[in-house]
Amino acid sequence: MQPDTLLALFLFAFMKSITPGPNNMMLFASGVNFGFVRTIPHMLGIGSGFFVLLIAVGLGLGALLHSVPVLHTALKFAGGAYLVWIAWNIGASRSLGEGKANAVPMTFLLAAAFQWVNPKAWVMAVSAMATYTSSDGYFTSVLIVGLVFALVNVPSVSTWAGFGSALRQWLSEPARLKWFNITMAVLLVVSLWPMLR
Repeated sequence: MQPDTLLALFLFAFMKSITPGPNNMMLFASGVNFGFVRTIPHMLGIGSGFFVLLIAVGLGLGALLHSVPVLHTALKFAGGAYLVWIAWNIGASRSLGEGKANAVPMTFLLAAAFQWVNPKAWVMAVSAMATYTSSDGYFTSVLIVGLVFALVNVPSVSTWAGFGSALRQWLSEPARLKWFNITMAVLLVVSLWPMLR
C-alpha cells in the first residue's frame, strides 16, 4: 500500500471511529454510569468484534449481503431493534451502576457480537474494504485495512468512555443523571436514522 493511501486509510479509520454512532453513544453512557475501568471490556469488545467483521467483509461477506438484499435488510432491522432495547435500558436507568449488583456494563462478548448487527459498523466495513483494498495482493490489503482499524479504533472509542467518566461526579445527582440518560437514549435512537434509510 502506498504511503499516501495508508495515511488516507488512517484518517478514514480515525474519522469513522471517533464520530458519534451507536458504539460511542453507549460508551459515553457506560463511562458515566460505570466509570472508565468497568467500561474497558466493552471498548475491547468493540475493537475485536469490528476487526473480525471487517476481515469477514473483506473476504466476501460484504458481497454476499449485497447479493442477498433481504439478509442485509434483516440485519439492519435486527440491529435497530437491539439498539432501541439498549436505548430503553439506558433511558430507564436512574442511578450510577458502581457497586450495584444488578447493574453491569456491556461485556466484551456482547460488545463484540453487537458489531454484527450495528448498522454503522457494516457501513464502515463495506466502505473501508471497497475503498482501500487493491486487487493486487488483495488478501494483504484486507489485513492492512483490518490492522489500521485495530490500531485506531480502541483509542478513538475510549475517548467517549473517558468523557463519560469525567462527567460522572457531576452526574451523580439523580435529576441530572436521569436527564442525561434520557438524552443519551434519544441520541442512540436518532443515530439509527441515517443507517436505516
